Amino acid sequence: MITIGIDPHKSSLTAVAVDAAGHPISQRRFTVDSGTFRRLTTWAAAWPGRRFAIEGANGLGRGIAQQLAAAGEHVLDVPATLSVRARLLSTGGGRKSDPADALSVAQVALYRHDLRIVTSEDQTTILRLLAERRDDLAQERTRILNRLHGLIRELIPGGAATGLSADKAAALLRTVRPTSATQALRRDLARDLLADLRRIDQRLKDNEAQSRDALAAAGSTLTDIHGVGVVLAAKILGHVGDVARFRTADQFASYTGTAPLDG
Repeated sequence: MITIGIDPHKSSLTAVAVDAAGHPISQRRFTVDSGTFRRLTTWAAAWPGRRFAIEGANGLGRGIAQQLAAAGEHVLDVPATLSVRARLLSTGGGRKSDPADALSVAQVALYRHDLRIVTSEDQTTILRLLAERRDDLAQERTRILNRLHGLIRELIPGGAATGLSADKAAALLRTVRPTSATQALRRDLARDLLADLRRIDQRLKDNEAQSRDALAAAGSTLTDIHGVGVVLAAKILGHVGDVARFRTADQFASYTGTAPLDG
């Protein structure tokens, strides 16, 4: 079995093929573009019995890792922390270079049997993307609300109560009668923020509907658990992925931060 370690970067990736003893037998640098996958697999075709080990298959290596997995290749995800440790322990004294990094990635795959197998993206990936988008929208909504609160406080004595919504803000702004050009501008800016808030609220509703559809497509029953709604279920499934990759319940608890010790 030949193991091909890959050190990915934004504009290039370096691949090193090693034999079963961990000795390098070939290496190649590839520019990242639309033809990278074809050139990589053409080069790797020399070894029918092969597997790929990619550093950060959920990060910079996601693109090539997903292309290889979709093509039916055996692909392993090597955490950067492990490849760095392997390089530091190597006979080369830990000197950093792309080929050295790719060699370390391959050697980690040779001696670690608990690495995650990369699978083609599915509904869990869709759920993760939707959950991340919802987090972005929620942060933007908070920023808009804070700014809107500030303007209303300057327009109305006492400002607005906590729990401000678009409808409540609109009702308050209807009572404002500017007495100067500055106050008129504050009101206009508040109305602009109100429009932004309504837009964000609608996108959050759309996101929840998309998440509900994705959960249904995934066949998940997670929302049957009391207290777990669509948003939370999407976040859990999206970030956990295949729960079978955790060997024990303790390991899963450690990953989710619900256990004080490593599993």
